Formats: sequence, C-alpha cells, structure tokens
Amino acid sequence: MKKSLQIGSAFIGITVGAGFVSGQEILLFFTSYGYLGIAGSILAAILFAFLGMNLTQLGSRLQTTSHEKAIYHICGPYLGFVIDIIITCLLFGITIIMFAGAGVVFEEQFGLSAFIGSLIMAIITIITVTLNVQKVIGLIGAITPFLLVIVLIIASYSVIHFDPSVDFKTASAATNPPVSHWGVGALLYVSYNIAAGVAMITVIAGTVKNQKVAGWGGIIGGLGLGLLILLINISMLTQLDAIKNTSMPMVTLANNMHPIIGFFMAVILIGMIYNTAVAMLYAFSARIVKPGKTSFYAFTIFSGALAFFASSLGFVYLIGTIYPVTGYLGILLIAAIIVSWFKNSREVY
Repeated sequence: MKKSLQIGSAFIGITVGAGFVSGQEILLFFTSYGYLGIAGSILAAILFAFLGMNLTQLGSRLQTTSHEKAIYHICGPYLGFVIDIIITCLLFGITIIMFAGAGVVFEEQFGLSAFIGSLIMAIITIITVTLNVQKVIGLIGAITPFLLVIVLIIASYSVIHFDPSVDFKTASAATNPPVSHWGVGALLYVSYNIAAGVAMITVIAGTVKNQKVAGWGGIIGGLGLGLLILLINISMLTQLDAIKNTSMPMVTLANNMHPIIGFFMAVILIGMIYNTAVAMLYAFSARIVKPGKTSFYAFTIFSGALAFFASSLGFVYLIGTIYPVTGYLGILLIAAIIVSWFKNSREVY
C-alpha cells in the first residue's frame, strides 16, 4: 500500500502544475459552468482514476524506462510513431512553460525578476533530473500532501464564508468557458493532462513489478486529483466575487484569509511547478538518451539550458500555443487507451 500511495502522490505531482494550483485551469474548465462544474469534477475524477490505472499497470507490465514502449503498445506502430514524436516535443514544450511560469510567480509573489525566477527553477530542475529515478519519484510526490492540506483549509474557509446571494448561473458569463458543455470541458481537461503526463506516469510505474500495486497507485492518484479539483472548484464557486479578474484565484483566496496562508500557497505553487518541470524534463531526456549513462546527464543539462532560454518567449504565449495541441492529442490517446483496455480486459484485475 505504501508503494501505491507513493505512485499516487507522484501521479498528482506530475499532473498538477502552475495552472492547476493557481486555480486558473479549474476556473476555466469547471467553475465557469457554475454548479454543473461539480458534476464535471466528479467525471474528471472517474476518468483520471480509470486512465491512471491503465497507464500504471501498462508501465509496470512493460517495465518502461521511457514512454516509447507504452505508446507503441497502446497505439500500434504507425499511430504510435506519430504520437511518440508529438509527445516527445510536448515534454520539452511543457518544460519551457514551467520555467516561464516560475518566473511569473517569483516576480508577482516574491518581487524577484522573472529572469532570475526562471533561472532558479531551471537550475534546481536540472540538478534533480540528474539523480536516479527513485529519488526523482520521491521528490515529485513529497509536496502533494502539503497541497491537499492547504486546499482543504482554503475550501473550508470559503464554504464557511459563502455568500448565499451568489448566482452560480452567472459564473459562465463571468469566466467564459472554453466549450459550451460541462462534460466536454471536463474531458478536454483530462485529455491534455493525460497527454502531458503519460510519459512520466509510465516511467514511474515501470519501477514497480507488481501490476496490482501499480494499478492501485493510478487509481489513488486519479481520485486524489478529482478531490483536489472538487475542493478548488467549490472554493472558487463560493467566492466568485473575490476572484474576478485575478490571474491566480487560489493565491488570491489564500491572501484574503491571511498573508501567511498566501505565502505558503505561493511556496506550494512553486513546488508544484518544480514537480511538473522535473517530470517533463526527465521524461524528455529519458526518451532521447538512456538514463544512467554519462550522455544522459550531458543531454539533460543541454536541454534544460535550452528550455530556460526559450522560456523568455513568455508564459501566456507558450500556454496558448502548446496546450491546445496537447488537448487534441490527449483525446486521441484516451480513445486508444480505452480500445487497448477492451482488448486486454482479461489482464486487468
């Protein structure tokens, strides 16, 4: 059970990045639908648990050290080749986004320049990735419990101070949802997170030989993500007036509670950006060069430095360019995973 919890925590750590913890992603894909966003949160939890179970079991069965084996197994040789190339590029792209996002947070919350903030994140990410995979997994999952605690505190405070005059139906008008139906919004959210996380999820599961243990890790991680989505969604639904026109709604709510809570929330946000950056850079490097070799460390340093310089393109621009592609790829991946699950249903416990 301990190993399953570790995998589940790492799964959450991989998936949760700047947009998630800040509340911006949840505001867009869930809160913007008003009370129907709660149904979307539940749907997302179910999808994350199902997909997480399948990916972790597959990673364990294939003993993957990069996403290559898993993708070709799920998608076949032709589609797998295309998706493999796209995912590899996306891993690098999301690393760039995380470095850029760190610069924004350091600048807005701690008064450092964005350049220095991005540089700090790049350095600690490169150093971490040069460690062995077991240490990387432990570091990625370590911050998750702190995130859960502070989100619980903010959600409880928000519900207690709920303004009953708030009209949930006006939420969509205020936040401009990406698509018209809450269910499609939830599916899109899950899809781009799975596309971004599939590489490291399968690598983590590849360190476990027991498929049942790995599968439970995927289920725990998926349900944990769903719980976080639900809590953040409720926090913002009950405090719609307080988060209007804010780039980081959850940090705003934390600051409204107390500056110390706001500080801790900003620190955790940095930690989750670090988690995602480490996961993406490790998975990218592992796909190109086999981990453990001297060339792996050299490639990690080179690609990390390149990602840092590319982060100067800007956080908002990079998200707008890279994330839509990830979402479409994710839907294709989800369909392939479901087909693969039906084909191998006898092997799934």
